[in-house]
Amino acid sequence: MNKYIFILLVSVISFCGVGHAQLPVDSLVKISKQQRALAFLDSVGKLAPSRHWPNVDADLFLVNLRTFALTPLRFYEGKGTNFCAYSAITYIPLNYDPEGFSRFMVTLYREGKAKMGKVWFRPGKPIRTEAGLIRYKGALDISPAGQMWFLCLADRFKGYLNVFNRNFNKGDENTLWASTNFAKFNRMLRRLFLFEVHAKGSDLIRPPVKDLYSYLSEKITQGPIFLYLNNRLLYKKKHVVTRFG
Repeated sequence: MNKYIFILLVSVISFCGVGHAQLPVDSLVKISKQQRALAFLDSVGKLAPSRHWPNVDADLFLVNLRTFALTPLRFYEGKGTNFCAYSAITYIPLNYDPEGFSRFMVTLYREGKAKMGKVWFRPGKPIRTEAGLIRYKGALDISPAGQMWFLCLADRFKGYLNVFNRNFNKGDENTLWASTNFAKFNRMLRRLFLFEVHAKGSDLIRPPVKDLYSYLSEKITQGPIFLYLNNRLLYKKKHVVTRFG
């Protein structure tokens, strides 16, 4: 696993909107990691229904984990949700340690709790009941494993954007409950993964980088880069025509 992660805030964040630049990984190493993840999932066999996650289909759950291990960049936050920061951060375990992520998720499914890095996840009943029920979000509808992971991250990590909505209620994947600010994103990276994280910028002030292209070109050779962007530009749903008079 690479040693460094660089995070750069290039515009004022509006709840979510995160992109990452991929550091090339040796193809043979990547295939080996994927094979170990698939071998572990094969060893699991058929999962019994979980009393902790009553609405998660066991067979589909395993299918999801196999898909994540083979195609990490297809991990999808769902249409219209505030899960995009969690989707971006998931690139790290899926790309660099798919077997570890698979083991974590299977433990979480079986026991209702699991540890990743320095963090214990012990989701309460509202979270465990909701996973598998989120609908009308595109591919996320048929990804109970993705729903479990996103809900657990949003439930476990809190920032100032979550102050007025700290407890989950139905539909909160679309609200401030699921939102992520810059400092919260940094904290998730530092606590979940064995990386040295370097962040530049803040929620309200643009980073003091004169030549952004040269800066990113240098840093991308040293580790993964996450860019916080203004999501109004990325996720504009319709064109608005300005009318005068």
